[in-house]
Amino acid sequence: MPLKEESQELNEMEEKDQIEKYHDFMGGENYFSYSEIYKTETRNLKVQRRVHTGEKPFTCQHCAKGFSRNESLKGHLKIHTGESLFTCAQCGRSFTHNKNLNAHMRIHTGEKPYSCKLCGKSFSRKESFKTHMTVHTGEKPFTCQHCGKGFTRNESLKGHLNIHTGDKLFICLQCEKSFTQKTTLKVHMKIHTGEKPYTCKPCGKSFSVKGNLMTHMRIHTGEKPFVCDKCEKCFRYKAHLNDHMRIHSGEDCFECHQCGKSFSHRHNFENHIRVHTGEKSFTCPQCGKSFTTKGNLNIHMRVHTGEKTYKCLQCEKSFTYHTELKRHVQTHSAKNLPLSSV
Repeated sequence: MPLKEESQELNEMEEKDQIEKYHDFMGGENYFSYSEIYKTETRNLKVQRRVHTGEKPFTCQHCAKGFSRNESLKGHLKIHTGESLFTCAQCGRSFTHNKNLNAHMRIHTGEKPYSCKLCGKSFSRKESFKTHMTVHTGEKPFTCQHCGKGFTRNESLKGHLNIHTGDKLFICLQCEKSFTQKTTLKVHMKIHTGEKPYTCKPCGKSFSVKGNLMTHMRIHTGEKPFVCDKCEKCFRYKAHLNDHMRIHSGEDCFECHQCGKSFSHRHNFENHIRVHTGEKSFTCPQCGKSFTTKGNLNIHMRVHTGEKTYKCLQCEKSFTYHTELKRHVQTHSAKNLPLSSV
């Protein structure tokens, strides 16, 4: 017998022997045959390869979305048909996939099976847990092709792209103002609802945005994190540091086009512009009187509150306005008495 034929015969005998051993081990008739298992393993290997190659041979005819597995395509098609086979027994909400129902049930049970080993925070969804882990790793896998800014979530990147396109897809139903990002719309809505969920524990002041509360807390802590690299003066707010830096540069960024006067601070510039326009943006809620600056409104409010912040050091009499105090001290015989503001 030629060597090639002998080798082939040995291989066939070995394969047959393995199949017989497999049937003896599994009990025979009620189990998959060796060839069926081989087909399953081959199919799984093909699917696994698609993870690396990115191949998605199964395409949705409705929206052209591609899938690596036929089962995934079948599940996706329920979105278009509206078919919801999995219903929550507690609230009646329906889902096209069983895994989505299981994840939803954790809202009712309070179960949070995904726990961060670094900080102990727990999550009900695996996707939320993965996103959280990027806080520790600093990973930002989703990058904007326009400006290079990185994001931890793909949804955040999609919202960011609207800044470059100028699309304002999120519209307030109450005032029709539009926004490029959904989070900005949510913050805006609190203007209409009056919602201020973030409250300062030391003084009780409330804020609609968490970031504003954190900034406000510096008043109580005395923290001034923004330091001038020229004179080492510290500031509570970054905007104040930016304004201060113009003192060193001699830069007057804000110039009035009507009279040519320049200002290093935007706030002072905006107040000055109202001299020309006659605009009085700050209105008293008690009597309706309007003022060009917020400072003047605050002073006016003392008429209604009865607050008298200016005290005479000679007789301790108090006054609402600084000008009233100045006139009063002239009634005392002593001149050049020190003035005090409470």
